[in-house]
Formats: sequence, C-alpha cells, structure tokens
Amino acid sequence: MITRRHLIRSIGALSALGVSTTAYAVGVEPVLRLRVTRYHPAPRQWPSDFSLKIAVIADVHACDPWMSLERIEAIVDRTNALKADLIVLLGDYVTALHQVTRIIPPREWARVLAGLKAPLGVHAVMGNHDYWDDRTVQQAGYGPTIAHRALEAAGIPVYENDAVRLSKDGRPFWLAGLGDQLAFLPARRFRNMVRFGADDLAATLAKVTDDAPIILLAHEPNIAPRVPARVALQLSGHTHGGQIRLLGWSPAVPPQHGLRLAYGHFRLKCDVIVSGGLGCSIMPVRVGVPPEIVEVTLGRGPVVA
Repeated sequence: MITRRHLIRSIGALSALGVSTTAYAVGVEPVLRLRVTRYHPAPRQWPSDFSLKIAVIADVHACDPWMSLERIEAIVDRTNALKADLIVLLGDYVTALHQVTRIIPPREWARVLAGLKAPLGVHAVMGNHDYWDDRTVQQAGYGPTIAHRALEAAGIPVYENDAVRLSKDGRPFWLAGLGDQLAFLPARRFRNMVRFGADDLAATLAKVTDDAPIILLAHEPNIAPRVPARVALQLSGHTHGGQIRLLGWSPAVPPQHGLRLAYGHFRLKCDVIVSGGLGCSIMPVRVGVPPEIVEVTLGRGPVVA
C-alpha cells in the first residue's frame, strides 16, 4: 500500500531534482500519458496450448480534473481496441484525492465503463477506496458498496469472494474475485485491531468445482504469498507502482511479507501481475510509472503443423 509518508519523501526527492521534473510529475505523466503494458506469463498450471488474452484496468480513481469522464472514455476505447477475450476491473473506481474540482458520481463513471466490450465479458472486484468512501458500509461492517451497485446497474458483474466458470473454444477456466483485503477502516469498537478485510480466500476457492485453471482477481497484491499453487495467475492493482518509480524501485510501497510487490510480474506459488493502474492516490503525482492498461496473454495457442 502507498503510504503518505513514503510518497511525500519521494516527492521531496523529485523537488530536489528541479521544478521542471516536479511539473512533469504533476501535469504530464498523470493526465496526458497512457500506455499499454504487455505480459506473456507461462504459469505451469495453465495449458500452453490454451491462448487467452486479458485486458486489465485498475485504479481509475474518477475525478475532475485528473481522471475525467472524457479520459475514462479514451481508456475504454483504447481497451476495446486490444480485442481481448475478457476485460477485468481491479477496483478503486472512486477518487482518492482531495485536490479535485469535482468528485464524479459512481453512476456516471459506471455508465462510461459499461462501454467496455469483450467476448467473455467484463468482470470486476472492489478496491479499498470503494469501501472507505462508503460511510454506510463502513458503519454496517459489510457491503455492497455504492460503487459495487453502480457497476452492477451498468451490467458489469462484481465478484466478492465468488467465482465463475468461463470457457473459450470449449476450454474451461475459472475467474475468481476476492473481497477487498483492506475494506474496513478501524472502528472505535475494534480499536485494538488495525484493519479488517472483506476477503475470504478459502471460501472463494471452495467455489471452484473442477480442475480447470484459475485466474484470481485481488485488488491488493498482499494476499499473494497465501495464494496456493492451485491458482495459475493472480491479477492485482492498488499500488499504482508507487506512483514514483526510480530505476525499478518504488520507494512509496513498503515490503509485505519480505516482498516488495509494487509493480510488474512475480513468480510465487502462482504467477502474480501487479498493474501500475491509471489514477493517483494521496497526491496527483506520477513519475516513471505512467498510467497503463495491462494486456496479459496466457498460452501460445495450438501448435499448427
């Protein structure tokens, strides 16, 4: 998770490099750049002759002026142009910034995201800010969040500790969506504990009823060391790559379980890909990790003699 203290230190280091670098970090990379980052992992649990292309959108953080509806529309168009087999949304749709001119209501950004199209559908999980922004859910201690309801009203299914069996060309696989691991902020009645998650990994995987390969959607990558080898691939966001990434190092993302799961492709018991996401948290700053759509291609397809 990005921490305010670490991010401020990173920004301070940028400021020392000069005003022009800081201006780029605020005015150019977060709002004008958009790239497609491609991965071709080869999980041992995934059949090598089973080709599947996944487009990944993470951490939209909709708000004006940093992530306007027009910018989200451009992201939708760019994603659709990839012609992926399925599209997954990894949470944090609501803003995580105070320096905004308008907070975009969920029904508005959900309506734009409904323009995403793929043969095997568009599938979503929630992120921590989607929970934190919903006072009713925080007080109740359970969902669904406003963001969850907005996506489902727009025709996009949201998975919270649930799994669905999909197939391509007669080849089945499972898409499992984990509840958010940082869903509930500390409450007075739970003052001795730090945070509470809505995640239940065991219950999620228990819904898989055959030996078809599994793709796990988890907003935070932190769960990765606990994910069993039964899972082929975990897709996560949340970190924004640290928002400031210098020479492959994201100083704003502290290590979890001895691992700095900040950005990129990792091989644990399963393969893990952490997206750098699209929006910003805490401050509207990005350097070295431009907003990105991730394209993941599994398998190489059948070998033609």
